[in-house]
Amino acid sequence: MKTSPLPAERATPLVLWTAATAAAALGIAASGAWTATGVCIDSRAVVAGDLFIALAGERTDGHAHVEAALTAGASAALVSRIPAGIATDRLLVVEDTLEGLWALARASRARFAGKLVGVTGSLGKTGTKEMLTQALGRFGRVHATEGNLNNHFGLPLTLARMPADTDLAVIELGMNHPGELGPLARLARPHVAIITNVAAVHLEFFDSVEAIADAKAEILEGVEPGGTVVLNRDNRFFERLRRAAAARGIDKTLSFGNHIGADARVLDCAVDANGTAVFALIGDDPLAYRMAVEGRHWALNSLGVLAVVRALGLDIHSAANGLANVVPPRGRGRRQSVSLGGDGAIQVIDDAYNASPESVIAALTTLSMTRPGPRGRRIAVLGDMLELGPQAAKLHADLAKISVERGIDLVYTAGPLMAHLHDALPASRRGGHAPDADALTPLVLAALRPGDVVMVKGSKGSLVSRTVTALLALDRRAEAGLSAADTP
Repeated sequence: MKTSPLPAERATPLVLWTAATAAAALGIAASGAWTATGVCIDSRAVVAGDLFIALAGERTDGHAHVEAALTAGASAALVSRIPAGIATDRLLVVEDTLEGLWALARASRARFAGKLVGVTGSLGKTGTKEMLTQALGRFGRVHATEGNLNNHFGLPLTLARMPADTDLAVIELGMNHPGELGPLARLARPHVAIITNVAAVHLEFFDSVEAIADAKAEILEGVEPGGTVVLNRDNRFFERLRRAAAARGIDKTLSFGNHIGADARVLDCAVDANGTAVFALIGDDPLAYRMAVEGRHWALNSLGVLAVVRALGLDIHSAANGLANVVPPRGRGRRQSVSLGGDGAIQVIDDAYNASPESVIAALTTLSMTRPGPRGRRIAVLGDMLELGPQAAKLHADLAKISVERGIDLVYTAGPLMAHLHDALPASRRGGHAPDADALTPLVLAALRPGDVVMVKGSKGSLVSRTVTALLALDRRAEAGLSAADTP
């Protein structure tokens, strides 16, 4: 495996598939002489050189868009029926295009000669994946899941897109029902699997958090012989997961966390407006490094990343230096300064992509560690946490105590479930409540003053991302001479 020098950028896109190699993967006769430098399942996103996979979805059938994809520059299309007027030398015809995508993924994984890391967990999957991508980028070519393409469509698509000269792959595996993760793990076949944590998410689809732990343990079904599993030592399901690994013959386990018994342990953590400084012990090696992301949860997951690096036999010091370049994805804790014109500025923490009780507590903790400007306040804007089942009302109301303990000055809430939190808050901490994010946003904008730090978090379906959009738009409104309180 390459460790030095870093690989040069490719001058031209690498050919992923030829008509012959794709046909061989699918077990069909080859036709045509095309090559593909990409793989796409959305005709609107096709770029020249793509192989277009015509999947049948709930709302649309990709076969209706084959002609458009080819016109947009796709080299060929994978179909289960031949659209009228399309030359067959640009088609791969199979019985089921989703099965065809999986076949391409299996072939890509089989030709891959590097090491693959599988990432799952109730919280922190995507952030951990981003950190791994940065850290491992110092050792060779890395192929990683884009965004959160982690389900039965996204994961095989990620593998089908993997260049043959990849040194290290970082693959995210997601699920919200029992039995979903196992097939994905057996497809990915990770050499190292990390379970970031197990928490009360998707309870609508599970009988208990224990059942969620068992579902996350399905990643172990795909771990390669001699592989390693990395577990969160602080999580209450650590022993349950370690026993599950042992039951599958996985005897290499590394742990991370604050726990004194963790193999990668946080000794200290300092959070400021510019990032997080971490002091850690990896085995017997002390390590200090800094990341441009804010929060103890980021620090904790970075230790999981370094445990993975150790499991791969790579240099943890070089990897830690790579973490300095980590930027939170949109909606996952990204921080921006927003001008209010001549009145000063506010800080916006965009954590609006998703929410669960544990992740909201982590976000409130990060907010509590952020110092507002003079006369500024710590403001939380929270949308409903979805898929929590019968416990939903209590889990929302319980956040009131945490908000007070963390010193949050004002809490704005949107949605029927967050109404339980609003009612449980002391009157002095209630910023306002509205039935949805659109109705809440004007209340938040009207209350802003220079120096405020505003953290926005909620499940994707709560649509509090619209509040983030409105907050970030204040920069443009300030340039136009409008105040935050002016109605758009």
